[in-house]
Amino acid sequence: MQEGGEGNEKEKVELLRCQINEWYPKFKGHTIHTLFHPLPQPFLRYLLGLKPTSPSSDDDDNAPPPFLLPRPASGRDPLPRSAAGIDPTSLLDCSSQLSPSDDDDDEADRAPSFPELEVAVERSITTLGGAAFPKLNWSAPKDAAWISTDGTLRCCSFADVALLLHSSDSIAHDLSFLPFSPFSSCSPFAFYLALRKWYPSLRPEMEFRCFVRHQQLVAISQREVTNFYPAILDRRHHILPLIQDFFSEVIRPSFESRNYIFDVYVTSGGRVKLIDFNPWRLFTLPLLFTWEELEEDGLNSEKQYKEEEELGKEREHRRAVEFRIVESKCGVRPGLKTAVPYDYLDTGEGSGWDQFLKRADEELRKQAQNSAQNNDDS
Repeated sequence: MQEGGEGNEKEKVELLRCQINEWYPKFKGHTIHTLFHPLPQPFLRYLLGLKPTSPSSDDDDNAPPPFLLPRPASGRDPLPRSAAGIDPTSLLDCSSQLSPSDDDDDEADRAPSFPELEVAVERSITTLGGAAFPKLNWSAPKDAAWISTDGTLRCCSFADVALLLHSSDSIAHDLSFLPFSPFSSCSPFAFYLALRKWYPSLRPEMEFRCFVRHQQLVAISQREVTNFYPAILDRRHHILPLIQDFFSEVIRPSFESRNYIFDVYVTSGGRVKLIDFNPWRLFTLPLLFTWEELEEDGLNSEKQYKEEEELGKEREHRRAVEFRIVESKCGVRPGLKTAVPYDYLDTGEGSGWDQFLKRADEELRKQAQNSAQNNDDS
C-alpha cells in the first residue's frame, strides 16, 4: 500500500511539472512566446457550464445555465451569438427568420461578464501580434477547433478564447480532474490561461512527439499522423540528430522527471523549438507507437543505462532512437484526428444534414414550379 501511495505521489509530481506555467520559465528561450492569466473561479465555473456560486432564487437548481458567450465589456459583440444552436432545417422556414426582439435583450442581460479578464486577455492578444493560441495548464482545446470560423485555434478576441475553451472536452476534463479541483474548499488549485503567439506559417508535419523513459530518449513520432507528407521522407535523417541534440543539451539537464513526453517543432532553418510537455501514459497519445512498445524500449534503456554506469562508460554518447513518420498514404491514422461531433460529419440517411438537404431540394423544386407557373400566367 505504501509503495502504491508513493507511486501515486510521484505521478502527481510529474504531472504537475508538465504544466506550462511550471516549465515555461525554465525553457522560455527555447519555446514560443507565451503570456499567462490566472483564471478566477467564476470563469472556471462558466467553462464547465456550472451556475454562478450565488444563483438567483428563481433558477431551476437541476438545469444547467444556457450556453452564452460572455457579455463584452466594450459593448460590441464580435461573434453572432443570436444564431447559436439553430437547427439547420429551421433556416428553410420563413416563419423562423431571425429578428430583433426582447428575447435578444434578455439573453444579453443573462450573459456572464468577466470585464477584468477580458481587458487583460485582449491586451495580451494585441501584444502577441493580434492572434494567439490558447491553452490551460495542460491541455489546449484542439478538440473544439471545428467550431471556430477557420477551423483552427487562432483567437483574435476574448470571445474567441471563451468559445473554444467552453466547447472543449479536453478543457472540461482538466478542470474536473479531482486531485486538482479549482473549487476545493481547502486549497483550490490555480488554473491559468496561457496565450501563445500564433504563427500561421507553421507546418504541421514538422512537429514531433518525443518519448523519454528513465531519462533516456527512446522514441520519436511524427505529431500529425492523419495525413501523408512526402517531403518529410527525405529530411528524416537530418531531423533525428537535431532533436537528439536538443534533448541532450536543453531538455534533460533542466527537466527533472524520469518519464515524460515532450513535443517539438523543427524549423526550416534547422532550429528546434519546444512546444509542450506531457505526462507519461495517462491521457497522452502514443501516436505511431503503442505503450507496450515504448515501455519495453524504456526498460531496455534502463538496463543498458545501469550497465554503462557500472562499466564507467560515457553516458552522453548517442543512443539508438526509434524514429517513426507516416511513410505512405497507407500509414495514415485518421482515427487519431481530434474529435468533431458525429452529427457534424454524418450525412447518412436520417441524419440532421440529410434531412436538411432533402428539405432544401424540396424548397428548390417548389420555387422552380412557382416560377414556371408565373411564367405561364404571364
